[in-house]
Amino acid sequence: MNATHPSRFRPFMLAACCGMALAACGGKGGENAPGDAAAPAKAAAAVPVEAALVARRPIAASYITTAALEAPGEAQVVAKTSGVLLELMAEEGDRVRAGQVLARIDPDRPRLDVARTEATLRKLESNYARSQQLAERGLVSADANEQLRYDLAAARAAYEMARLELSYTTITAPIDGVIAQRMVKTGNLIQLNSALFRIVDDSALEAVLNVPEREMAIMKPGQAVSLRADAMPGRVFEGRVARVSPVVDAGSGTFRVVAAFDGGGELRPGMFGRIAVTYDQREDALTVPRAALLEDEGTPAVYAVRDGKAVRTAVEVGYTSSDLVEIRGGLADGERVVTAGRLALRDGASVEVIGDGGPAQVAGAEPAAAAAAAAGAPRQ
Repeated sequence: MNATHPSRFRPFMLAACCGMALAACGGKGGENAPGDAAAPAKAAAAVPVEAALVARRPIAASYITTAALEAPGEAQVVAKTSGVLLELMAEEGDRVRAGQVLARIDPDRPRLDVARTEATLRKLESNYARSQQLAERGLVSADANEQLRYDLAAARAAYEMARLELSYTTITAPIDGVIAQRMVKTGNLIQLNSALFRIVDDSALEAVLNVPEREMAIMKPGQAVSLRADAMPGRVFEGRVARVSPVVDAGSGTFRVVAAFDGGGELRPGMFGRIAVTYDQREDALTVPRAALLEDEGTPAVYAVRDGKAVRTAVEVGYTSSDLVEIRGGLADGERVVTAGRLALRDGASVEVIGDGGPAQVAGAEPAAAAAAAAGAPRQ
């Protein structure tokens, strides 16, 4: 009688299960909602950059352009007679001296001409000497004796010409230098005035600069010049301004400046490079590396590292060299500016400086905490 039917307890069991499920869901939701509202937004990751100090350094004011090196001394060796080339005695790249034998042309025909004209000369010399003796005794007319004298002079000239032609079969260097090009081979039939060799005197080299007329007041002979050749990265070669043209080309609006460099070393004619003409020097200028300068919006600026952030700072620029930029306003001595990693930055972005003494402080963090975070230690 007291037994309870199982069906009576089924509604209560279902209600209890639903209540437990709702309690579980409600407890979980209550755990997340307050936490999401209270948790601070995660700080943006710091951008790794390289930086350099704003410091006082010597800087040179330079006019920078590009040009190719030329050899002012150059000679084209040509054949002064014709014939077959029998022997080559110099090759491309050989350094030669003025008068050195470079090649020989077959001398047989010119040698025979020398022998023939010499025989004619000797005969006329003998005839003229006998005519002189006869003229003194009145046995030969004065006109006949004078004609012999003219014939003798012509024979002497023909003999000298034949000897000169024979000498032309020996090809010699007209200047000191290096053979830049050989145009013939042994066995070639050489014609008169054919090009045989090109010799370049590389003991001195020049670069011709076409400078805008607005720079005429600053260009003077004797100014220091530096050359960075494309063929030798990292090398700098020193030279001087040799000549400054006083005339401006009306068509291009430029004038010629010739820079001279010592040759005979690693520099070669035809090399192309970046040339800087130094026209002023400052020994104690506030400078930053040229890589730090931003010129994307027309106004010169840099990213200064301040309190762990990259702050875009407008600057007043003075002299500019190949490596440095003079700063006349906007920065102070000892500040740091970003030199690498600028493309990933925006104004106010957090940065981590690498490569110059450790990371920068994270924005808003205490120095000790930032140092601990950098070292991997837990914050207290």
